[in-house]
Amino acid sequence: MGVAFDEARAAAARGEVPVGAAIVKDGRIVAAAGNAPRALRDPSAHAEMLAIRQACQALDDERLMGCDLYVTLEPCTMCAAVISFARLRRVYFAASDPKGGAVENGVRFFHQPTCHHVPEVYGGIREAEAASLLREFFETKR
Repeated sequence: MGVAFDEARAAAARGEVPVGAAIVKDGRIVAAAGNAPRALRDPSAHAEMLAIRQACQALDDERLMGCDLYVTLEPCTMCAAVISFARLRRVYFAASDPKGGAVENGVRFFHQPTCHHVPEVYGGIREAEAASLLREFFETKR
């Protein structure tokens, strides 16, 4: 989770919403990314999406079985769908997102009967730290 937080802080320094993600397989980090929708002019450039793309390239596979995702904010619906399609084993996230989250909030994507693969999910890891990072970022924008 530390690498995900490093990526979130780097995203904030670039003016992006401070969300970071890292993917681990067999105890080794295979990918890490921070939010980049503004820089890439791509609304799908969420930290999770970018990390998943990197991991697929690094492992030369569209399936990330046996991999775990660490992310500083509860994934949205788009990211939850890709997490499922990539067959990630576990998702660890820091802060819940009552407005945009889709794991414990909103559509609760992994609880839907149409969800093909359901990872193990663990939320609330370093939640206060992630919430503080987000709050501080948005205070500077208001």
